[in-house]
Amino acid sequence: MQNKPRRDFLKKGLLGISGAALIPGMLKASDYSNPLVPFSPGLPNRMLGRTGIKSPLISMGSGGSTSPNFVRAAYDAGIKLFFSATYYGEGKNEQIVGEGLTGLPRDSFILSTAAPMDGFDGRTGVFTKEFNPEEYLKKVDGSLQRFKLDYVDIFMVPYICKPEHVVYEPLVNALLKLKEQGKTRFLGVATHDMCQDALIAAADAKIFDVFMIAYNYKLQEKEGLDKAIKYATDAGMGIIAMKTTAGAFRDKNRTSPLNTDAALKWVLQNENISTIVSGMSTIEEMQKNLSMIQNLKMSEQELKDLNLAGLNPEPGLYCHQCKKCIPQCRQNLDIPTLMRSYMYAYGYRDLEHAQHTLFESGLEGRPCDACDVCKVKCTAGFDIKDRVQDIARLREVPGDFLRV
Repeated sequence: MQNKPRRDFLKKGLLGISGAALIPGMLKASDYSNPLVPFSPGLPNRMLGRTGIKSPLISMGSGGSTSPNFVRAAYDAGIKLFFSATYYGEGKNEQIVGEGLTGLPRDSFILSTAAPMDGFDGRTGVFTKEFNPEEYLKKVDGSLQRFKLDYVDIFMVPYICKPEHVVYEPLVNALLKLKEQGKTRFLGVATHDMCQDALIAAADAKIFDVFMIAYNYKLQEKEGLDKAIKYATDAGMGIIAMKTTAGAFRDKNRTSPLNTDAALKWVLQNENISTIVSGMSTIEEMQKNLSMIQNLKMSEQELKDLNLAGLNPEPGLYCHQCKKCIPQCRQNLDIPTLMRSYMYAYGYRDLEHAQHTLFESGLEGRPCDACDVCKVKCTAGFDIKDRVQDIARLREVPGDFLRV
């Protein structure tokens, strides 16, 4: 939890940012036109903070979707929140989602997307002088063209993990402009990193309506994160959980699957989590998830399965994104991003997204070959050198081949 002087500093920093929306108490659900969206009465739901949106406990992460028909099937089954991003298939996923939702009443679904920022160093979490707000806004225009819509419901800023960058003035002014232009109804932050301080800063800033966090049974700092989540929800923010199955498997060969029902139920025991973003890719998986949320009580076997998973000596596939590895690496590699790529490839079998994430890390050549012995001590127990050398092979695979 942030200390009081730091939070006071962040609040004072907001005074220089234009827009009445930054004044505490100014943002209410009533400020938005038509905030309530129809939801499926047969599916358990929770309110998404002050947005007024009632969401089923499962939402669709569409990154692995390759068919508009699958998106439509999810909608017909009762899913109403759809999450895409420009970096899923270099915009192709936004086209697929847009086609899947074509012809539906615009107020019958909620659509969210995210766009990475040029001029933001994901490895260090720092903005650089290359960040251009106007160019960033153009990325949103591109998303709308691909969706064939006039606006998205939630625009998410990805990767921000430092409190001072949640209120980075050039970014905030651009986001406020986005809302003024009617191109998004709500604003959010999405981050894989340890995000307690960023979550609190977003709640204090009053301009962000939702926050998407990595939340699963393998959390290393659950108590601190839960306190930050409670702080944010008390301030009216909606909390969305991702990476909830922690890689889905405990080994790269997928011989030791996780009880995903148990993992998802574990997340939803926290009533401050509004919805889970699940990367569903098959009808069977979707039906399984929708059946799971009908009864959140965890069985003894499910609790046992998670306990065994936690005690399993295998380090698993999920990286906590703590970034403690980065200063240890003599090659200065973006290890957390590389480990996410490894998880996407081996846990979720999403090779296209794994390759995009690999390129995002900036990995070039085979830098690990220069180290006879890797000095990095991973808090999750990963053999960093082995995993980096393994996933690096994906750089040479043609992207078109991954989409076949």
